[in-house]
Amino acid sequence: MYLISNGKLVFEDRIAENYELLIKNGRINKIAPAGEIKKDGLEVIDARGGYVSPGFIDIHSDYIEHMAAPRPASILDFKMAVREIEKQLINQGVTTMYHSLSLMKDSFFTPKKIRNAENVKKLVETIEEINGKSNLIHHKFHARYEIDNVDHVEYLLNYIKQRKIHLLSFMDHTPGQGQYRNLEIYKEIIKGYEDMNDDEIEIHIKEYQNKQKLDLDTIGTIARIAGEYNVPVASHDDDTVEKLDLVRSYGTVISEFPITIEVARAAKERGMYTAAGAPNVLLGGSHTGNLSAAEAIEQGCIDILCSDYYPASLLHAVFLLHKKYGRNLVDMFKLVTVNPAKAVGISEEYGSLSEGRKGDIIIIEKTEEDFPVITAVFVDGRLISKLNYIG
Repeated sequence: MYLISNGKLVFEDRIAENYELLIKNGRINKIAPAGEIKKDGLEVIDARGGYVSPGFIDIHSDYIEHMAAPRPASILDFKMAVREIEKQLINQGVTTMYHSLSLMKDSFFTPKKIRNAENVKKLVETIEEINGKSNLIHHKFHARYEIDNVDHVEYLLNYIKQRKIHLLSFMDHTPGQGQYRNLEIYKEIIKGYEDMNDDEIEIHIKEYQNKQKLDLDTIGTIARIAGEYNVPVASHDDDTVEKLDLVRSYGTVISEFPITIEVARAAKERGMYTAAGAPNVLLGGSHTGNLSAAEAIEQGCIDILCSDYYPASLLHAVFLLHKKYGRNLVDMFKLVTVNPAKAVGISEEYGSLSEGRKGDIIIIEKTEEDFPVITAVFVDGRLISKLNYIG
């Protein structure tokens, strides 16, 4: 049993000092004014004036791909990759990670080998095997299904029925729409993959635009089956209100990376959660020239921040939005805690400092340079990590 004292507790509606939090049997057992909880038999954790927050819930990150394949052609042991990524994530505040693995067909330019079907299947099985054992964090599988992947529908449905998928998103990276509506930016990205001249790129674009895709009835069927198994469904790179209405008709609850503020606002009007990338906040905008996450948050159009490809960005985006943009710190914490928990249907257990909730808690202190650092992490009520900075 642990008693966390001398911290600023981050609740859903306020940040409160002079309170203590008792962790017992893996859960938040009691929250009370300082001094009310007897300390006999408890291990007291001094938060040293730091923030005591729910652990971060990252619903979209493909960082596991980097850990498993640090170079495009180098595939390492998957179990080692999952174990190594845990050690990083806990000290970045992430206690629940939805590993976002791409289920896509081979494209004209060479894809990452980690994304071929067999490697994705192996990585999913590895996550399933490890989850629930001697873990440092909670591992979930976010299946990112590219709609031109017409060959693996049964594989996807089988994994849904086996309850190995915890979040499903439909993606369409066809150039000329969505994330790549700006073809000039798309061409520059392609050049980063392959040494192709302009004529070859034009051929690639036309071939990609004419690829066979899942029909709307099949997408609807997949979404319906996902709903039957309580798998939340997200859309990806929504760029028009018409697309929002279509995906909403399938029961989609999350709009990931809406392309413009207008589309993000329309998604919220339709009762959907909206998600943006935390790296977008740190970089001051999208690398593909789309929505500015900070601007959208200022206008109340974004509910969730996800790390996308850089897990450390969650912590720093929260404090940057507060310090640079003047956003309410409580609301910024909600972007990485209770809001994603609600979006994926786990808020009864995770995402807030409430009595009875799981003991997934982090302590955030500031260095002398006003730099936020994670100094203690609890997962399922266990003290997983404790760091003491020199000086």
